[in-house]
Amino acid sequence: MKPAIVPIVEGQAEVQAVPVLLRRILEVLEAHHVEVARPFRVGRYKVVKQGELERAIQYAMKDRENVEAILIVLDADDDCPAELGPDLARRVEMVAAGKPFAVVLAKRELEAWFLGAKRSLRGVRGILPDAESPPEPEEIRGAKEALSRNMAGKRYLGIDDQPALAAAMDLEAARRRCASFDKLMREVARLVAELPRPESGN
Repeated sequence: MKPAIVPIVEGQAEVQAVPVLLRRILEVLEAHHVEVARPFRVGRYKVVKQGELERAIQYAMKDRENVEAILIVLDADDDCPAELGPDLARRVEMVAAGKPFAVVLAKRELEAWFLGAKRSLRGVRGILPDAESPPEPEEIRGAKEALSRNMAGKRYLGIDDQPALAAAMDLEAARRRCASFDKLMREVARLVAELPRPESGN
């Protein structure tokens, strides 16, 4: 059985979209021996509450099969990623049972990653054919609203649009413009390197 990374996410849209992103990154890494477990959702208001994130991780490791790594993907919102990230990492480490883990905070909102790759999303889910990526997408307050302004005749709805945008976005474009997406790709690569490989012939 292949080792699996279990994502811990905060929203229903992320339950659908984050596995899409992870599988695409694993494909880039040629990590065919790694699977993505069904995500575990924990509300953002619970994440910052002592004990809630810990319980979510313990349950996810018990409930999902062959979990060998844990990946926390959350919006930083107005919190400072440099402060919240290490605090969450300390809490994860206490319950990770020695398994490799990573904490990735999208600066402000995950949707900033789509803004960073917006040129590659032209024509996807109503994105305008002349849409261009802003120079600093992670500094934009209201990335969801910014996406809506770039959609023809509709507004952005995470539950509907996020998985499709995750499937179509240019990963390298997002990586160049969004430091937190670059961190996601680096952290997934690190987790893969720390995961056991199936024995030859299995």
